[in-house]
Amino acid sequence: MEVKEEQKDISIEELRGKIDEIDRQLVDLFCKRMEVAAGVAEYKRQRGLPVLDSNRERQLLTKISALAGEEFGGYAKVLYTNMFSLSRSYQQGLINGQSPLCQSIKETIEATPKLFPETAKVACQGIEGAYSQIATQKIFDLPEISYYRSFADVFDAVEKGECRYGVLPIENSTAGSVTKIFDLILTHKFHIVKSYRLKVDHNLLVLPGTAIEDITDIYSHEQAINQCAGFLKNHPDIKVHVCANTAVAAKMVAESGKKEIAALSSRDCALLYGLKNIAASVQDMGNNYTRFICISKDPEIYPGADKTTIMAVTANTPGALFNLLSHFFAHGINLTKLESRPIPDRDFEFMFYFDIDVSIYSPKYYTVISELEKICEDFRFLGSYSENVG
Repeated sequence: MEVKEEQKDISIEELRGKIDEIDRQLVDLFCKRMEVAAGVAEYKRQRGLPVLDSNRERQLLTKISALAGEEFGGYAKVLYTNMFSLSRSYQQGLINGQSPLCQSIKETIEATPKLFPETAKVACQGIEGAYSQIATQKIFDLPEISYYRSFADVFDAVEKGECRYGVLPIENSTAGSVTKIFDLILTHKFHIVKSYRLKVDHNLLVLPGTAIEDITDIYSHEQAINQCAGFLKNHPDIKVHVCANTAVAAKMVAESGKKEIAALSSRDCALLYGLKNIAASVQDMGNNYTRFICISKDPEIYPGADKTTIMAVTANTPGALFNLLSHFFAHGINLTKLESRPIPDRDFEFMFYFDIDVSIYSPKYYTVISELEKICEDFRFLGSYSENVG
């Protein structure tokens, strides 16, 4: 209490000066601790001992929490849990160097051609006019497109070698992630080699001569319907139906001969199927982008790759995810996406998908990949690539 009373008469500059001095001491002690950890790593290396000693860490955390007292014990536990993780990663790097995965990534970079292909056989879900087809033509100059019924079929086509690449929507700026894609990622082996953010405009397409008052039913893909919720709310008497994708909806309207049905689809589909656009850009947000990934069976990493996608499963313990995220922060790596999905047959346990921004030429790229691979129960490198916007 006396200390707190004394602090009332101290200026903020003096308090900050004290904190700065304490920080200098903390940093000096931290560096000395890491130097000692290097000695521990060498001792363990010579004797073939594992880096992680769970019993030792538990004992230390209990001791540290008690030393910090009731008010600061919880904070001290968080601080030292993070410090232990950094120490383990440092020791692992000293003992093992970069992981086999990092070596494999370097070999992939060397083996990949310097230019992304202009043409290739590409799998897409849907039919001509689908947004996936539009994205494919943005990614490749002259793609040979094969259409498949479902997202799962696109993954299968790539895995079986029917197509060299597949293009799939993975998230939308307003409707969020395409969860079906994330669920399929777990059961398929592939690599992301490119991504593209496509500006998406949904339009109300009808047969020529149709007025909006004539429409009783609207068809479109579930994501497009979600993105046009405001427009649909203003027409409560019109029934809304989900179909395979926006291009399928437009084709169905064109072939139906019925003036009472409409499709939420692209301008390309209006031209392709001879339909009239009677309400343009009806999505809720004008800044509406869908992100597509281009996948391949074999790993390919092209020059300029500065985005990486990984999948990780952490231990089902308090602070496990925080521990994982701290590695990105420690190395100054920006995390642009975090998606969680339930693990099949494991109640209330989740896998996490991360998108990180870091160049494949940066040393910290390999450092963080090595660290995460070692601290996760399961870890999958899904690809490093560049992303274009159009």
